[in-house]
Amino acid sequence: MQIDVITIFPELFAGFVTESLMGRAVKAGIVKIAVHNLRDWAANRHHVVDDTPFGGGGGMVLLAGPLVEAAESVVNGSLRYTVVVPTARGPRFDQAVADRLAGCAQLIFACGHYKGIDERVFEILSPQRYSIGDYVLTGGELPAMVMIDAVVRRISGFMGNADSAADDSFAAAAKKPEGRLLGPPVYTRPAVYRSLAVPEVLVSGNHAMVEKWRQEQALLATKKYRPDLLSESGEGPQPKE
Repeated sequence: MQIDVITIFPELFAGFVTESLMGRAVKAGIVKIAVHNLRDWAANRHHVVDDTPFGGGGGMVLLAGPLVEAAESVVNGSLRYTVVVPTARGPRFDQAVADRLAGCAQLIFACGHYKGIDERVFEILSPQRYSIGDYVLTGGELPAMVMIDAVVRRISGFMGNADSAADDSFAAAAKKPEGRLLGPPVYTRPAVYRSLAVPEVLVSGNHAMVEKWRQEQALLATKKYRPDLLSESGEGPQPKE
């Protein structure tokens, strides 16, 4: 997958694309991430890419010209591409969206900032719009990182152990009759810490019982912490208390 990010603050992505699993995936060639400075497409010597809104009001608006031209210039002609704009005027970004975007050959993220983006950008580029939540952020950079991380971890080879993602919260929801579930509790060494012991089933060696326990605990966790997910999926099987 090729991912291009257009932003006026490219430095924000420095650690994101070089550290942890993302950095390893980039080095291994599993994903290519290029971060572009929007100011490189400014049509003035001061590299200004924003202006005051028509009709008055506070804040600044990103110009249509630089953003449209930047997106068009990074398109890889040999790949099918999708432009994504993080915005409150989009549906909620979730695991199903991440899974779908993981099948794209090239993703181009256009990060807004300040008051927003000139509406003509949406009319010309016809991007997919997604929101990561109902709250206000300074710009589209953090939402873009969230979406990129969720998408890339679904690409084969990203996880060192493919099984480690199988029980992630919301993962493979379509395969679960219960719908979207949170992940079950997890434990590691030592077996006893401050008198708190790991559940016996996890050290029993009985893989069938372990899997059953994890399914039950996933339902319990979802019922306790995110009961709205169960109602969205039609309740599903009820967990045992």
